[in-house]
Amino acid sequence: QVQLVESGGGSVQPGGSLRLSCAASRNIFSFNAMGWYRQAPGKERELVANIISSSITNYADSVKGRFTISRENAKNTVYLQMNSLKPEDTAVYYCNANIYPINYWGQGTQVTVSS
Repeated sequence: QVQLVESGGGSVQPGGSLRLSCAASRNIFSFNAMGWYRQAPGKERELVANIISSSITNYADSVKGRFTISRENAKNTVYLQMNSLKPEDTAVYYCNANIYPINYWGQGTQVTVSS
């Protein structure tokens, strides 16, 4: 069992930046993968970025070059640095941890990009 707590969401103007954090309740070193998903109103939840086996990163095409995922094992925390934010990035962002075969989710944090 693991609990995930997200923080760092908020409202920002287009072109701005935010950094999301996800703190896990236990050591993340052995997790198969950790990442961030998002869900906009009326849309399905989609992968934003993840880290597999502590080193392999994947990004959605829509965020490549703007978002960076990283992890700090000593703090059991995963980050999502989001730069050059666009209105279409507006969504609830969820932290995910895969400890095969189970997926764990955080409660979500709202990101709103609007002028």
